[in-house]
Amino acid sequence: MTIQDGISLSEIGFDEMKALYYWKYEEPLQAAKKWNGPYIKEPLMTFHTYIKSFEKSRYIEGNVRSAFAIKHLDRVIGMVGCHYEDTSSKWLEIGIVIYDPDYWEQGIGRYVFKLWIDYLFENTSAHRISISTWSGNTRMMKLAERCGMVLEGRLREARLVNGLYYDSIKMGILRKEWSAMKGL
Repeated sequence: MTIQDGISLSEIGFDEMKALYYWKYEEPLQAAKKWNGPYIKEPLMTFHTYIKSFEKSRYIEGNVRSAFAIKHLDRVIGMVGCHYEDTSSKWLEIGIVIYDPDYWEQGIGRYVFKLWIDYLFENTSAHRISISTWSGNTRMMKLAERCGMVLEGRLREARLVNGLYYDSIKMGILRKEWSAMKGL
């Protein structure tokens, strides 16, 4: 799915897996980790384990993919992903990370995230879609708001990042709200 100016969402094959593994575990600066859940302690995985973990959750429903690589031309710069928080209530939790800081603050996230939400509402039975973040990640909060999500929860000082407390944030949108926003 090409979005604009060479930005696309691409199925994740072996080459994309190698690039995503590099960004997540090997890239020296790890700039994205400062914003994308820095309070989450993730164990280092071997590339083989990373592939196996991804393969277990490749599809969210039927043939609907749970993740796509974000590419600029042929270069992987990030990814979008999702999982069911609760299958009985059809509640999807989604996320986005643009690993390469050269692509931050260019509006790419907004276009990609809207396309991702649209793809999920069109291809799954999701009733609601939400994100979880922390109050230090104001860009993610603004992105979610620009995509029609509303603040649904704020747990005060629930996240500890670099010795400072931040609020845990939950934002979401219902299928009917997304449809109304799109004029369907």
